Amino acid sequence: ERYRYLSSRWHTIGWIPQPIRRLTASALRAVGAISPMQRFCTRSHTLAGMLDVTDGREFYSRFNTHWRDPLAVVIGGNLPKTILTDYDKWPRDRNLFEQMMFVDTASYLPDDILVKVDRASMGVSLEARVPLLDHRVVEFAWSLPLEMKFCDGQGKHLLRKLLKRYLPEKLFDRPKTGFGIPIDAWLRGPLREWAESLLDERRLKDEGFFHPEPIRSKWDEHLTGRHDWHYLLWDILMFQQWHEAMAA
Repeated sequence: ERYRYLSSRWHTIGWIPQPIRRLTASALRAVGAISPMQRFCTRSHTLAGMLDVTDGREFYSRFNTHWRDPLAVVIGGNLPKTILTDYDKWPRDRNLFEQMMFVDTASYLPDDILVKVDRASMGVSLEARVPLLDHRVVEFAWSLPLEMKFCDGQGKHLLRKLLKRYLPEKLFDRPKTGFGIPIDAWLRGPLREWAESLLDERRLKDEGFFHPEPIRSKWDEHLTGRHDWHYLLWDILMFQQWHEAMAA
């Protein structure tokens, strides 16, 4: 859904001159800062961060970036280029919809989704296979024009038509069911003490990897329930936990 959603959103705002979008973003941040509603605060901050981009590629890159300015958090050095930030590696002969698909195929798929599948299956001694990622299927899918994959506002168009030959529609024409867990609430509850120890200001200063100020600010705002910063905080917590294990 996000390809359709983000393509539509960029089509809606991309034509607006960037200075006007930046002014709008500043206004949204100001309004969000004084609003007592957590959901509105979070959404206004997210939308503001998406408005002041240069083009559709940066729009999608910003959407996938938790910390907007990583160098304000990580001490020293330059940011290495990745597929998300090196637009020279994005296919030039594709529209934004397909460019987003390409970036996810090269990053999110192997580095996140397939990692979870592998760990979950091997954890119970299962050898999992992903037949739709057979290279012949992938090559065929990329050879098709977009309108054969996304049609009438619905994705997986050809696959749905194929399944309809063999299965009742109710078995495949339904919303996705993800594996999300309430990390935001857990960080305020059962994981709070663990997180606090890893995000301790003195510890962050002594270890020398991160600037404590932006992290502590996000942590304090998250604990109040005013904002949901669990994605940003989880990035830091995972590094901290890994570093602790390596140093032991």
